[in-house]
Amino acid sequence: MKVMPIRYSVDVDAAVRFYSALGLRVGSESRSRQWAELSADAGMMAIHFAEADEAGECELAFETEEPLEKVVARLTGAGFAPLAIVDENFGRSVRVQDPDGAWVQINEHDRDLYT
Repeated sequence: MKVMPIRYSVDVDAAVRFYSALGLRVGSESRSRQWAELSADAGMMAIHFAEADEAGECELAFETEEPLEKVVARLTGAGFAPLAIVDENFGRSVRVQDPDGAWVQINEHDRDLYT
């Protein structure tokens, strides 16, 4: 599983320019300019469009290569209550709250679905 923080921004293009200048490498980007992925030597981050009231927030996310059903089963078995698995334009995702109530997103990417 890879760690992938999600940074919310009102200007995805400007955020991509900033983090590129910082040294991250641009990977996949949506045609609609609503999100982009940037990689680093030790991980990656995503930038997603957000309205002004959510801009600047970050969310902890992970990318997994195993089926989300297995992740959900482990979390449920450990006493946590993940939300339903959701189909996304990049694959599928599931969200769950950690013990402190912070939301964590787990993504199962299908690289052939990028738009």
